[in-house]
Amino acid sequence: MVRFADRSAQLLFLMDADMQLGELFMDERFIVEQGTIYDFLCLVLREAQNETHPLPARLIDSLRARFRGFRQRNLPARSKRNVAHHYDLDGRLYGLFLDADRQYSCAYFEHPEQSLEEAQLAKKRHLAAKLLVQPDSRVLDIGCGWGGLALHLADETPSGEVLGVTLSEEQLEFARNRPGTKSHSNRVNFALQDYRSLNGTFDRIVSVGMFEHVGAASYGQFFRKCAELLDEDGVMVLHTIGCSAVPGFTTPWLDKYIFPGGYIPSMSEIIPEIEKAGLMVTDVEILRLHYASTLSAWRERFMARWQDAAALYDERFCRMWEFYLAAAESAFRYEDLVVFQFQIAKRNNVIPLTRTYIGEHEQNRPKVLQAANA
Repeated sequence: MVRFADRSAQLLFLMDADMQLGELFMDERFIVEQGTIYDFLCLVLREAQNETHPLPARLIDSLRARFRGFRQRNLPARSKRNVAHHYDLDGRLYGLFLDADRQYSCAYFEHPEQSLEEAQLAKKRHLAAKLLVQPDSRVLDIGCGWGGLALHLADETPSGEVLGVTLSEEQLEFARNRPGTKSHSNRVNFALQDYRSLNGTFDRIVSVGMFEHVGAASYGQFFRKCAELLDEDGVMVLHTIGCSAVPGFTTPWLDKYIFPGGYIPSMSEIIPEIEKAGLMVTDVEILRLHYASTLSAWRERFMARWQDAAALYDERFCRMWEFYLAAAESAFRYEDLVVFQFQIAKRNNVIPLTRTYIGEHEQNRPKVLQAANA
């Protein structure tokens, strides 16, 4: 059961539910009296799967899609501000709900009983397998977050080097001070650097959960830069949230409060830009409900640590974060959100002819977290 706190709240919701529902929930003007906001969103999205939106809503959506480019012109200075908005929050907040390795992207659940920690490790194994990392590989991690994947790849390249770049000062400090970073001496480096300013070449390039911040207007620039950085016999893996429908727009509430400048692409927007950059797609995998399970674990952990989060910020912030996690999880369950994993190369002979190498690599890697990467 839900109710509006006042008449004006109901009118605001009717005028623009995409924007107003989240704000009204944050301000306690939309109140869930039985169940949770997640239960309500699932009910609405499940029932709306085969419904046609009313004309006013379709007109608003059309205008947002038409003018989406103005919010996605992510030049370097703007990109850094957008990243800081979300990723430079107090690091203790992320420690409340992420796994110990601080993987803030879709996990890979090999079976339903896996814990979040096990599924995040499986994700790193899966990515390493697709990268075909060699003992002496030079690896670039674009959008390295708190450094967990870079350190995992360093374990797989005992005589290689790994460079992780981020635009988040908080993430950079955390990554540089991890015990795993120090144990790898000079083989792992983290830098506060925009990918557009990088030079040199790398045998392997990986980017996880960063492409959503590039913006459709910059896709061509992104892949041209990756082509410049990738060795002729190199392999790249791009892991990004995607949309299984036609191109759309970013929900205004999400753009304002969570991911300013962010955009979730359709596959039809990505592949042409890869081809134009002189690269080829050698493998595509679509992870469907894996992110719903990941978000479910995050939401459960966050709700259990609500008071700790409120001590860092306030109750309104906590309601915002609950709405964000609940809306994202319900969208992955009942709308058209998925995760794309693109394997990309310059030559068609650098990848084995069949996909058996992926499973073989995963089976030969440890199934437990490594203490060095804590």
